[in-house]
Amino acid sequence: MGRLDGKVAIITGAASGIGRGTAMRFAGEGAAVVIGDLNVEGGEAAVRDCKEHGGRAVFQKADVSSESEVKSLVARAVKEFGKLDIIYNNAGIGGAVGPLEKISVEDWDKSIAILLRSVFLGIKHSVPELRKAGGGAIISTASVAGLRGFDGLHPYCAAKAGVVNLTRSAALEFAKDKIRVNCICPGGIVTPILHRNMPGVKEAMEQLLEHGQPVQRAGHPEDIAGMALYLASNDAEWVTGQAMVVDGGLTVGSGFASPQAGAQQTPFPVQGFMGPSFEK
Repeated sequence: MGRLDGKVAIITGAASGIGRGTAMRFAGEGAAVVIGDLNVEGGEAAVRDCKEHGGRAVFQKADVSSESEVKSLVARAVKEFGKLDIIYNNAGIGGAVGPLEKISVEDWDKSIAILLRSVFLGIKHSVPELRKAGGGAIISTASVAGLRGFDGLHPYCAAKAGVVNLTRSAALEFAKDKIRVNCICPGGIVTPILHRNMPGVKEAMEQLLEHGQPVQRAGHPEDIAGMALYLASNDAEWVTGQAMVVDGGLTVGSGFASPQAGAQQTPFPVQGFMGPSFEK
């Protein structure tokens, strides 16, 4: 018997990384999963992964910064599976990086739209269906960058801090509806948003992140999927408004010698815009 038997979940950004790992975990625990992403090839592959884990899944192409497309994503879940019990607002990008004074307003706005507005939209349009189902779980991916500063990641830090506090205010509003609202703050997780699927870079990121926190290994999507499963399940019935830190101890003590450590091994631009991980 799975921990999510009979549940219907939407997971955004599920064509790769944390979202894909969570989709497979949810499917394996009995959930029907709607995978929302711009990456069609990756999304369809994720559906196959979910089915191989014994679950039901469909893919819908969705730009999470678009209100109409988020509404359509929720409607697809209800059309395909009859209801909605869980939404995981996970989709994200690196966004605008570099010195604050050199970030354009356009890149700032695009970063905030994908990293923060999308969470607002996911909450807004899932709540009516969750209420019809008698309650449910809203989960969002925040970050340790929403709890502390990181040089050169200004829009990302600001947006993720917004996700943390939006989680708290939404939890207050929807507790009466038995809708729990929580977010997860991952640390250094090896996903395509970091290595961009470039040859050799994934291995380099593994080595770099091994020494970034007290637990001497890099984080993986499965680490976050485990927390998402807990928050989505009935085990977390009395947990709401929380920012759950899953970071190998990064926020209690970093092992990085400097922010530039290993910089030459990563695809991070010194300045610019980091879009979806499947785009080169």
